[in-house]
Amino acid sequence: MSAIRNYILVTIAYWAFTLTDGALRMLVLLHFHELGYTPVQLAFLFLFYEFFGVVTNLVGGWLASRMGLRVTLLGGLALQVLALVMLGLVAPSWPKAVSVAYVMGAQSLSGIAKDLTKMSAKSTIKLLVPENQNSSLFKWVAVLTGSKNALKGVGFFLGGLLLAALGYSRSLFTMSLGLGLVLVGALVSLPRELGKSKAKSKFKGILSKTRDVNVLSVARFFLFGARDIWFVVGVPVFLSVNLGWGFTEVGSFLALWVIGYGVIQSTAPVFISRWTGGHAPQGRAAQVLAFVLAGVTALVAGGLTAGYGPAAVILGGLGLFGVVFAINSSVHSYLILAYSDGDKVAMNVGFYYMANAGGRLVGTLLSGILFQAYGVTGCLWASVAFAAAAGVASLSLPHKETAMLMAEMKAEGAD
Repeated sequence: MSAIRNYILVTIAYWAFTLTDGALRMLVLLHFHELGYTPVQLAFLFLFYEFFGVVTNLVGGWLASRMGLRVTLLGGLALQVLALVMLGLVAPSWPKAVSVAYVMGAQSLSGIAKDLTKMSAKSTIKLLVPENQNSSLFKWVAVLTGSKNALKGVGFFLGGLLLAALGYSRSLFTMSLGLGLVLVGALVSLPRELGKSKAKSKFKGILSKTRDVNVLSVARFFLFGARDIWFVVGVPVFLSVNLGWGFTEVGSFLALWVIGYGVIQSTAPVFISRWTGGHAPQGRAAQVLAFVLAGVTALVAGGLTAGYGPAAVILGGLGLFGVVFAINSSVHSYLILAYSDGDKVAMNVGFYYMANAGGRLVGTLLSGILFQAYGVTGCLWASVAFAAAAGVASLSLPHKETAMLMAEMKAEGAD
């Protein structure tokens, strides 16, 4: 019962953080776009956010295994509160070079905060679900990941709404106050021993030596790079400049997209079970879905290249892309936990999300550069290449269906 209580507490804290994270991204993007920042400058505003996500995931799992998931979760919440306050102090009168450097520094704290909280929340699931209960693990992971992304979509809407209603600085200070209250609640509620490893992990163990985890991490790098190459800068700026949408419209649309994406993730076990006969997915699912994603993205890019209406092609393409990507991401999130032993889960999850952050870092940078040079079409063709690379990497994932199905049947028979 205490494990379920801890999971609920961690999830609530993660949800609160996710709301501020989504709102912050939309606030920064739309506010500085309005101030006249170029797509490349906008990409640089998020560069340290992604870069320090790589660093955090590299060492965060090791820290969590030694100090506990409570410490990493509280640290992530505290850093996000600090980042929100720092970003709220930015004034339009500052020179652009100073603003970019300052925002990049504040965003680095937010990037660290995001990956500390995400790693803590997802690692907690592995501690809750009994060994060999792979179908249950997949469902729990899908619910957490899907609900997180749905709330991030709400955060996008919240960011656009707050920017229009309160302005940039007041919105950030309001969010920092709300998240600060959540931090205090988590501080007094979570047990000190949550997620501590029984055996103290050595620092050299942060680089995973498990082949399955390494291969999945490479696929994850390209998968999330494929999304962010056109989603981070290309899509919001396209909606604002090419379609003439305002803050609330852009924020609302992206919010609905991410909410729908989260709903698909939460229900991914339903789709996957029809394919796998009711059992948890394995490497083959990740392979097929990655190549399907590349095909869908190629259709969108081809539609723009052929001269079809850009609004219909982009908006419709985003819908198809979101469905396939959400299911693929949900399968990945399950596989990393399935490939990890309970006592090493934090370190493996940290290593895996290091690759995730690396893909987002490269995708974010390319999003600004390619959009400025070639428009959204250039971003899309690069996304096709990254999705195909994720599929190629996934070809090396193991196929353990028979062994894992027997383990599941044995575990279910013992209940």
